[in-house]
Amino acid sequence: MDWKLELVFVPVSDVDRAKDFYVNRVGFNADYDERPMDGIRFVQLTPPGSACSICIGEGLNDAPPGTAPSLQMVVSNIQEAHDQLKANGVDVSDIDVQDWGHFVYFADPDGNKWAVQYIPHRPNG
Repeated sequence: MDWKLELVFVPVSDVDRAKDFYVNRVGFNADYDERPMDGIRFVQLTPPGSACSICIGEGLNDAPPGTAPSLQMVVSNIQEAHDQLKANGVDVSDIDVQDWGHFVYFADPDGNKWAVQYIPHRPNG
């Protein structure tokens, strides 16, 4: 039996601002944005090529905005990822080269922290 992690909640203070950041600056796909009942708004966003999405919204969780655990994505080209984020206005770190991978870091408008990793010894990152 497979156990697949496919959705991670990211607490934000302003759903529309966060959706705009993740879709228009980071490049996530906007999969779903609905209000299934009063007091609930569920927005699902997925990084291109990922089987795991994030969700943001209203009435979903009591976690304070900006308190998501450090999140990480893996890419096949760290320079391209860095350049894309920077070109889209994301405050992204310089590339950090480590023995186990190359990284860039950024945070969303609420301070939820992200790492983007390239793994040199693995095909396609």
